[in-house]
Amino acid sequence: MKVWIASFLVLFAIAELYQWAKHFTLPLPVYILGGAFLAIASNYEGWASLPFQATEKQSEAIAPPPAPQDTPSQFPPTPATGRSTSSISFTIERPHSHPSE
Repeated sequence: MKVWIASFLVLFAIAELYQWAKHFTLPLPVYILGGAFLAIASNYEGWASLPFQATEKQSEAIAPPPAPQDTPSQFPPTPATGRSTSSISFTIERPHSHPSE
C-alpha cells in the first residue's frame, strides 16, 4: 500500500510540475545573458589563439621550423629537368590568344 501512495504522490508532483513549467516564461534579458554565457563557454579554449593572449604553448607553435639538414634528397634528380622525381609541380602555360583579338 505504501508503494501505491508513493507512486501516486510522485506522479501527481510530476503532473503539477509539468503544468507549472508549461506556463513559465523568462524575460528577454535572461535569454540574452544565457546566450552570451553559452557563447563564452563554448569558445573558451579558442581564446588562446587570440593575439592579445599569447601563451608558451602558442609561442612554441609559432617558432620557425628547424633549418633543413644538408643531406642529399631521397630521390635523385632526373636528367631532363634537373628536378626530383618526387615533385608534383607543373608549369602553368598562358592561354593562347584567339585570332579574333
